[in-house]
Amino acid sequence: MDLISIAEWSRFVVGCALFIYLGVWLAFISEMGLRLRLKRATASATTGATPDLVAVGTGASAVAAESSGDARSGAAEGGEQDAPDGPEAAGDSADLRGYLAEQADVRYRMGRTLLLVATAVLAVGVAMRGIGTERVPWGNMHEFSITAALVASVAFIFVGRTAAGRAVASWGILLVFVTLGLAVTYLYVPPGPLPPALESYWLVIHVGCAVLAFGLFTVAAVVNILQILAERAERRGATGGFVGLLPTSSVLDRLGYRLAAAGFPIWTIGPLILGAVWAEVSWGRFWGWDPKEVWALITWLVYAAYLHARATAGWKGSKASTVALIGYGTAIFSYFGVNIFFEGLHAYGGL
Repeated sequence: MDLISIAEWSRFVVGCALFIYLGVWLAFISEMGLRLRLKRATASATTGATPDLVAVGTGASAVAAESSGDARSGAAEGGEQDAPDGPEAAGDSADLRGYLAEQADVRYRMGRTLLLVATAVLAVGVAMRGIGTERVPWGNMHEFSITAALVASVAFIFVGRTAAGRAVASWGILLVFVTLGLAVTYLYVPPGPLPPALESYWLVIHVGCAVLAFGLFTVAAVVNILQILAERAERRGATGGFVGLLPTSSVLDRLGYRLAAAGFPIWTIGPLILGAVWAEVSWGRFWGWDPKEVWALITWLVYAAYLHARATAGWKGSKASTVALIGYGTAIFSYFGVNIFFEGLHAYGGL
């Protein structure tokens, strides 16, 4: 197999990772459903009400619930029925809660294992693209997308190790799935050499930092959205639905701040400072008001305002999260919109 074939097969490998990420999300969503059942069962036990014993998640528990219903129907008709097995059929609230907690843990471990597998498969796909093209795999929008998705996936693995990060990973993986879906379809570019202007070691540093910062900003954006939802639920006193499973808004607020604070210096050094140095080397000027340069600066200014207000003016909660999401929106526009709506010196390969 020649190098070009290796690069072409990377699309298939990334596609395989795409479907594994779908399995990750389904496992996490299933876990959330079981956690909601557990929460309702616990509340019912506290108030003395009869818990809802409708089975959730596994086929075995569904059969147990159906058998329980058949047994009750048979008893009402005067017939004799064998007592069904399982915690639901026994009607023991403590056993039911233990069963739901155990099954939720199983689904979480399943989702986390699949996440590790998906990340490894995606890393192989990214590496194949780099090996096949004999350069770093972020020379166009397709490569930028799969590499940024890999960075975000690794971040979700580390964030998901904490209790607060579970909910973040559960919904953030869906964003990784969408990004990879666009990468292997709409954004796909056949492997080939870079334009002469990009054949520079500055590509490794400048765009590499942009990929890393963008991946961290993506994870932070997921945290910011969940923080706003959690704060609104706390104000209304709402505890139902998946929002009731989220960490407190203050915990999410701190996590989003730390992620943005980690990505900001990388964005400062890579896209801005080193980008200006590369512009001087390539075009003989540090700054030329190119659309990509302008929007990279706008992104930097918004995140700088967010971090400054968060640290000095006491802006916390949904107000700060909204500013951070505006910053992420400008990064998204710099990534997609500038390449679609503007012509400039950074149009090489969609970068």
